[in-house]
Amino acid sequence: MAETAPGDPMALGLDDAALAVHPTVFAEGVLAGRRVLVSGGSGGIGRAVAWLCARLGAEVLITGRDRARLDATVAAMTDAGHTVRAAQIDIRQPDLVAGLFDGPVADMGGIDLLVNSAGGQFPKAAIDFSANGWNAVIDSNLNGTWHMMQAAARAWRDAGRSGSIVNIIVVVEHGLYGVAHTIAARSGVLGLSRAVAVEWAPLGIRVNCIAPGAIETPGWRVYSPDARATYDRTNPMMRTGTTWEVAEATVWLGGPSAAYVTGEVINVAGGAQLWGETWTTGKPDWFRD
Repeated sequence: MAETAPGDPMALGLDDAALAVHPTVFAEGVLAGRRVLVSGGSGGIGRAVAWLCARLGAEVLITGRDRARLDATVAAMTDAGHTVRAAQIDIRQPDLVAGLFDGPVADMGGIDLLVNSAGGQFPKAAIDFSANGWNAVIDSNLNGTWHMMQAAARAWRDAGRSGSIVNIIVVVEHGLYGVAHTIAARSGVLGLSRAVAVEWAPLGIRVNCIAPGAIETPGWRVYSPDARATYDRTNPMMRTGTTWEVAEATVWLGGPSAAYVTGEVINVAGGAQLWGETWTTGKPDWFRD
C-alpha cells in the first residue's frame, strides 16, 4: 500500500521551518505538563499535530514505520527546543502496540492525549480492488486505529486516569470517490468512536474524530496531477486546507478546551460535507456536464 511517493516527505504541505513558527490561536504553554502520543507523527497532518502540541508545552511521542522520517522529525523538533521522542512501530500488529504502551508510553509516565493520524490509501476504482489492496487499507486505517485506541483505554483504566482520543478520519458523508476502501475504514472508525465514547465515559475517556477535507500533504503524491488540480473546487470555500488548520482543530478537540465534548466529529473541510465531490481517480465522463 502506497502512503506517499519516494522523495522529500515535505515537498507538499508545511515543512518543519514553517511548522516551527506558524501563528497559532492557542496561548503559550497551554499544554504544559501534558503528554501526547501521535501515530503517523512524522508526516502530513500527524507531523503538524506533533509540532503544535510540542510548541504548546506538551511532551510528545511520535510513531511511524519509517525510521528515517521519524529521526528527521525528532531532530528538527529537538533543535527547536521541544521535548519529543519517537518509536518505530507498525500499528497493524496488536502485540507491537501493546509493547509500545508497556515500553515507551510507560517510560514517559503515560499519556493524556492519543491522536491517531497513521494510515494511508491509494486511488483505484473499487471494482478493481484486489483482496490484498482492500485488506491493507482496512488493516491500517481501521484495525490499526482500533489497536491504539484499545491499548490507550486499557492503560488509562488500569492507572485510574482519564484520557482523550482524537481519530483523524475523512469526510464520510459523500463526495469522495476512488478510495472506497478508506471510506469503509474511516466510517468504521467514526462508528467505533461513537460507540466507545459512551462505553468509556465512566472511565473518564473522551473519544472524538476530526474529518479533514482536501488538505495539502505529502500523501497527495499518490493522486494524479489532474485529480489534485480539482481539489480546490471540492468545497464551497473553493480552496484546499493546510495541515496546521487540522492540527489546531485537533488540539482544541483533544485538549482541556473541549472537556465536555465526546462522541463528536468535526469536519475541517471547507464545507465539503455539505457540498461538492472529490474524484481521486479523475471524474468519469458520465458525470461531466
